[in-house]
Amino acid sequence: MSTDIENFVDAPGRAELVKEVRRQIDELGIEYLYLQFPSITGRICGKGIPADHWESIAKKGFQLVYGATVNLFTNRNGDYFGYGPEAAELVGIPEPDTFCQLPWDKRVGRFYCTLFRNREEREDPGAFLTADSRGNLRRLHETFQEKHGLHLRCGTEPEMMWLKKDENGQPNGGYSNPYCYHIDQFESLRPVYMKVIEYSRAMGLDIIQGDHEDAPGQLELNWTYDDVVRNADRLTTYRQICAQVAREFNLIACFMTKPFMGVSASGCHHNISLWKGGEDGVKPLGQKVRAGQDEVFTYRSGGDNTFMPEGDDSQMPGQIGQYAIGGITKHLDALTAIGCSTVNSYRRLWDTGFWAPVFKDWGFQNRTTGLRISAPGRFEFRSVDSMVNPYLMGAGLLQAMDDGLDNEIPCGKPEERNIYAAIEEGKKVEKLPMSLGDALEALAKDDVVKSAMPGEMYRLYDEYKRDEWERFMHTTTNWDLETYLDYLP
Repeated sequence: MSTDIENFVDAPGRAELVKEVRRQIDELGIEYLYLQFPSITGRICGKGIPADHWESIAKKGFQLVYGATVNLFTNRNGDYFGYGPEAAELVGIPEPDTFCQLPWDKRVGRFYCTLFRNREEREDPGAFLTADSRGNLRRLHETFQEKHGLHLRCGTEPEMMWLKKDENGQPNGGYSNPYCYHIDQFESLRPVYMKVIEYSRAMGLDIIQGDHEDAPGQLELNWTYDDVVRNADRLTTYRQICAQVAREFNLIACFMTKPFMGVSASGCHHNISLWKGGEDGVKPLGQKVRAGQDEVFTYRSGGDNTFMPEGDDSQMPGQIGQYAIGGITKHLDALTAIGCSTVNSYRRLWDTGFWAPVFKDWGFQNRTTGLRISAPGRFEFRSVDSMVNPYLMGAGLLQAMDDGLDNEIPCGKPEERNIYAAIEEGKKVEKLPMSLGDALEALAKDDVVKSAMPGEMYRLYDEYKRDEWERFMHTTTNWDLETYLDYLP
């Protein structure tokens, strides 16, 4: 019986793609290749190889310690997360259809990879590695499509901040003033965002709009929504692009959720919809020659959006959409542990007056709830910020909606009032978890959302994030010193 890795390498049509990539490597003058995958926190890890070895690596893959999936970091006791030094090495197999040239150094190409257990493992040799968040999302999405005949399209809103550096290379405030939607502040960052857009389009991101947000140096650039896996790839690519542009302009590309109090945080709202049908098509994005495989520049359009309202007089989404809302709302607490994944994430929820979602409810155009209908046929999941691993988030939303569809979970009535006014009028509304510790406890009790982290993934995520929470709880901060240093006598 063939293993997962054998089936993957020998998949129909893959050999032709490997040859096509070789043709592009030679045509574009590519000398070096990045083979990359996201860790459980969304960092990009992997290896690099000379392009001469493409065919060999495409067949055999590369090996890397299992601990790379948890950043190869140690916990506060000094032990490596997840896997000890006795563990075997994973095998990463590059996906030819994700090949793309780096626009800032055209000698280098990039691939995303799927991860497998080592071929020599005693148990499940060559099986899909469940510590691979990207691979998990793709497999969960395939299962969802087979079960429901629906696929998830997603568009993300990645807010982030461009910070200046002091003489020591440390953050020295935002590059621009915190004036939301002001074109003059947007213009001050024009050289930066135009370079980001240039690189983004060269790597398949169909940029559709952008603006200055209401924190120092805070920008948001958006691209066309698409299949949930492709969109997650584009978000991680966008972060890499911003990091490169920051190097070129001697700035800091900051995706930290809340570097400043008293101004808005950086959210990453996920706009989602479930579809039937549709077709994939390649977008040229202004390029005479696409420096990458067609899949990188492919978007899905058309089909039937099942979240659209039914009937001329109704704002309510169709039945599928209502069950999806019911599932997401039911599991909001646990989903927050994925969407608000850091200690700093909860500064966003505690800093009042900045439209952060803190209540377990949903509504139309209502930014005080965890989920809103931002436009007909589109749900905006708001309990998520710029530090999110989009592969875990997509998987969590899929599993929550799967529960809603399976069990026909009612969504209830939308809350159209400001939630604070509704509470004053007597409505009983639960708050979302207000700390990472509370969110992890909610996740531990939610088997549906935990199923988005199959195999070893939940164990690794829980171990990593509980250590992060514990490190914070045993740290004395500047606030502690300022508040308690001369508290007595």
